[in-house]
Amino acid sequence: MKRQNISSGGPYEEPYGYSRAVKVGNQVHVAGTCAQPPNVEGVGAYVQAVDALNTISVALTEAGASIADVVRTRVYVIDLNDADHVMRAHGEVFGEIRPACTLVQVGGLLDPKLLVEIEAYAVISD
Repeated sequence: MKRQNISSGGPYEEPYGYSRAVKVGNQVHVAGTCAQPPNVEGVGAYVQAVDALNTISVALTEAGASIADVVRTRVYVIDLNDADHVMRAHGEVFGEIRPACTLVQVGGLLDPKLLVEIEAYAVISD
């Protein structure tokens, strides 16, 4: 099967050796995605989640998929008090699609200003 690496141009992709998303066959794996400036410093988890979900949507589109093709998400928050805010943003995007979803509290993310990171897995229907 042909492999397509998709970059969002994020600052860590090249030096850390990963892609924003990878498409193989009809599967698209989107890496953990966080908000990008200016949607990082001084904003809440909801705004960061919306920004991350927008980046995921762009990566899916570049891979020939859409939000409607997402079958699984993983959401990482550093504070469980932000879960409702983050999952509200998730629900605004995936409310009708209802992918399998896991929410996990983690000790921290790459940048201390980051509050949420989201992964997605999509299967493109024929």
